[in-house]
Amino acid sequence: MVDAPANPPRSRRPGLSVRIRLTLALALLAALAMALVGALVYAVESSRLHDQAVEHADQEFAEFAKLQSTGIDPDTRQPFADLKSLFRVFIQRNVPSDAEVLAGWLLDQAELVSLSAHGNLAKEPAVVDAVNARVVNGGDTTVDTSDGEVLVSVQPVTHTRSDETGALVVITVFGETHDELRSLMRTYVLVSLLALAVITALAALQAGRLLSPLRRLDDTAREISGSDLSLRIPETGNDDITRLTRTVNQMLDRLESAFADQRLFLDAAGHELKTPLTVLQGHLELMDPSDPVEVAETQRLLLDETDRMARLVNDLIQLAKSARPDYVRREPVDLHSLISTVLAKASGLADRVWVDDGGPELVLQADEQRLTQALLQLADNAVKHTDTGDEIGVGARSLGSHVELWVRDSGDGVPEADRARIFDRFARSNVRSGDEGFGLGLSLVRAIAEAHDGTVSHEPEPDGGSRFLLTLPLEDPWPAS
Repeated sequence: MVDAPANPPRSRRPGLSVRIRLTLALALLAALAMALVGALVYAVESSRLHDQAVEHADQEFAEFAKLQSTGIDPDTRQPFADLKSLFRVFIQRNVPSDAEVLAGWLLDQAELVSLSAHGNLAKEPAVVDAVNARVVNGGDTTVDTSDGEVLVSVQPVTHTRSDETGALVVITVFGETHDELRSLMRTYVLVSLLALAVITALAALQAGRLLSPLRRLDDTAREISGSDLSLRIPETGNDDITRLTRTVNQMLDRLESAFADQRLFLDAAGHELKTPLTVLQGHLELMDPSDPVEVAETQRLLLDETDRMARLVNDLIQLAKSARPDYVRREPVDLHSLISTVLAKASGLADRVWVDDGGPELVLQADEQRLTQALLQLADNAVKHTDTGDEIGVGARSLGSHVELWVRDSGDGVPEADRARIFDRFARSNVRSGDEGFGLGLSLVRAIAEAHDGTVSHEPEPDGGSRFLLTLPLEDPWPAS
C-alpha cells in the first residue's frame, strides 16, 4: 500500500486579473462616493425641511403673540373674554398652508381647529399625547400619524384677565415634502446607476490601456528562452509602467550579458580542465606498470598536472565567492601599514628591485586580506613579466573622494592589443610564452576591486613597463594614529 503524501498539491483556480480587480475597485469607490453623496443630500434636505417647518410655526406664534398683546378683538373692539375667543379670532383670521393645521388647546384637548384637509390630526392619540406633554413648557416634536410624519409645535398661552392656560398648536405635515424628496432621491439613484455604468466601462478601457505593457511583458517573458535573451519590451510614454518596462529591459540586458559571460566562462573552464585531464589519461594509458622508472616519471607528471588542476579549481572557487555579499568584510585599514606589509610579502616572490612608493597616513574601511590578496596577485603578475634587476614598486595615494593603490614594474609592459581584455577571465598576454597561468589572476583582482565598489585599470609607464591601479571610494576616512 502506498502512503499518500503528507501535503498533497492543491489545484489553484485562477484568480481575477489585475484589469478586472482595478475596474471593480474603481466601480466600488465610485458607488460608495455616490451613496455617501446621496445620503448626505437626503440628510441635509430633511434637516432643511424640518427647520423650515419650525420657522413657519415660530412665525404663527409671533403673529398670535402680536394679537394677544393688543388684548382687543378686531371685530368687536372689546377685550377678549377668554382664551377660547382669542383662539377663535386668530384661527379665523389666519389662513394656514395645505400642510399646516392650527389648533387652540384648552385643558387636555383641542377646542378649536383650523379648516384643513388634515384637521383630524389634532384628535389623534399620538398628537394629543405630544401636546399634553408640552402644554406647560412648549417645544417641538415629530410623531407618526395616519397622515405620515408630522411636526407638532406647542406654544403655551395664559389669558391675563381670566388666568386661563392653554396652548396654541401648529401641526405641520411632512407627507408631500417628503414625497417630493423621495422622488428626487429616486431620480438621483437612477442617474447614479447610469453614471456608475459609464464609469465602469471607462475604467475597464483605461485599465486595459495602462496594463498593456504588462501584457507585453508577460508575452515577452514567455518567449524568452535560455538560448535567446535578445527580446525587449517596447517603451512608450513616461509613467510608472514605462519605468517598470525600462527596468525590466535593463534587467534583461544584464541577464543576457551574464548568460553570455557564463557560457564563455564555462567554455574556457572546460577547455582549461580538458588539457590536464587529457594528459592524465594519455600517460596512464601508455604507462608500463612493470617499469619502475616510467612509473616514477609518470607519477611526477601526473602530480604536476593535478597541482595545476587544483590551482585552477581554487581560482574558480575564489571567483565564485566574489559574487557573495559577505565576500568582503570591511574593517579599519591603515594604508601606510598595508603597503609596507604587501611589499615585505612580495619581496620573497623573486629577485627584483622592490621599491616602497609610500602610502598616506590614512585609515579607510576595507577588507585588508582581500586588498593584500589583490596587490600580491598584481606583484606576482609583475614578476612574471620582468627579469632579475627590474624594478617593481608598490604604493598608494589619496585623491579626495577616492584612494589609489598600485603595483608598477619596469618590465615588458602590456601590448596595446591585449589591454582591453587582460582583466577578462582566462585572458593571457602573449608577452611571455613561458607563463603557464590560467588567466584568472587579474580577474580575481577586478572582482576584489568591484566588491569594494571600486575599479582596477592599467596604465603604461612612460619608460616602459606597466602600472596597475586599484581605485577605491574613500568614505569618511580619518588619519592613522
